[in-house]
Amino acid sequence: MPPSIDYAVPGPLTTLAAVDPAALDGVGADPVEICRPVAGLVIQPEDAQALDLAAERFATNQIRRADELVRHLLALDPAPVTVPRAPERRIVGTCRHFAVLSCALLRHRGIAARVRCGFATYFEPGQGLDHWVTEYRDRDGGPWVRIDSEVLGSTLVTCPADLRPGEFLTGGEAWTGFRRGEIDDSRFGVPGTENWGAAEIRGNAVKDLAALNKVETLPWDEWGRMTEAYEGRTGPDYDELLDTVAAAAIRRHYAEDSEPPARQVIGEPGYQPPVRRKAATGNDTIEHGEAPAGEGPQEDTSYYRGFASLHDQVRRADTRPGHNIMPRQPGNGQRWP
Repeated sequence: MPPSIDYAVPGPLTTLAAVDPAALDGVGADPVEICRPVAGLVIQPEDAQALDLAAERFATNQIRRADELVRHLLALDPAPVTVPRAPERRIVGTCRHFAVLSCALLRHRGIAARVRCGFATYFEPGQGLDHWVTEYRDRDGGPWVRIDSEVLGSTLVTCPADLRPGEFLTGGEAWTGFRRGEIDDSRFGVPGTENWGAAEIRGNAVKDLAALNKVETLPWDEWGRMTEAYEGRTGPDYDELLDTVAAAAIRRHYAEDSEPPARQVIGEPGYQPPVRRKAATGNDTIEHGEAPAGEGPQEDTSYYRGFASLHDQVRRADTRPGHNIMPRQPGNGQRWP
C-alpha cells in the first residue's frame, strides 16, 4: 500500500516552524476564523500597482514558502498574523498566496487542509477563471469543505466559507467535464491573457495533483511535459494519463455516489468517472500509478510517485524559479483571481 498523506501536518511549502511564535498568537481553532484574516494579509499585484508600491515589493509574488511570506509580512508590520493589514502593508501575491497561507495556518493548528488549483465560476458569469482555494476537514472522516479566503466577507459568492459544488472546479474536475463534453474549454483560462482552453485545464489538473501531494507550486510553474502540453505538443497518451489523474482526484474529494461539480453546473444528473486505463506518461516528474487491485483511490492516499524530486526542487527554490520548475507567467501586473 502506498504511503498515506497526513494533511494535518505541514509540507515543505506550508511549514511555519521558522516563524516567531508571537506572530502566530491568537490563531484559533475554528477553521473559518483561522482563514478570515488572510484576506487582509495579501494584496493582488493589480491592486498593488494602483497603490504605486515600490517595485521590490512585487518580489513576494514569486515566493513559494509560507514561512517566507510571513517573514516579509512581519517586516512590513510586526503585528500577529491574525491582525489584518492596511493594503499598503500587505504582501503582494496571487490567489495561490491566499490559499497557501490559509492552508499553512490550518495545518499549524493540526487541521487537515490542502490547497486546490482549478477554476472559479463566480468571478465572471459563464466563465471558469484560473483560481486557487483551500479546503479543510475539521474532523476525521468528515467532508472536505472548500473555502475561498480571498473573498471571505464579500458578496461575490453566496458562501465563500463553504463553496457549493460547481462554484469551484479543480483542474481534474474541469478536465473530466471537458472530456465528457460538459464544459466549453474556450471559457476556461486566465483573465487578461491569451491563456484559455484545454491547455489551461491540463496544466491546472497537474498542478492540483501536485498540491494534493503537498507541493503547492506557483501558478506559472511548469515541469515534466507541462510545457509541451501548454504548447499543444502532447498526444492521446498524455490526455489518457490526465483522465486517470482526474478520476483519482475527484474520488478523493467526493463520495462514490456524489454528483461531480461539472455536471451539476449544466444540470445533468448522474456521473460515472472515466474508466481507469494504463497510459504512457513520458513525464520525468509525475509517474502514473494504479490503485491496488480491487480498490479505488482511498482518501489521504497517494497513488502517484515521483514527487520526491519536486519536493527537493521547491525546498531549494525559495523566491526563484529553479531546476525543472520554470515560470510560465511572471505575473507582476497580472491579476490571478
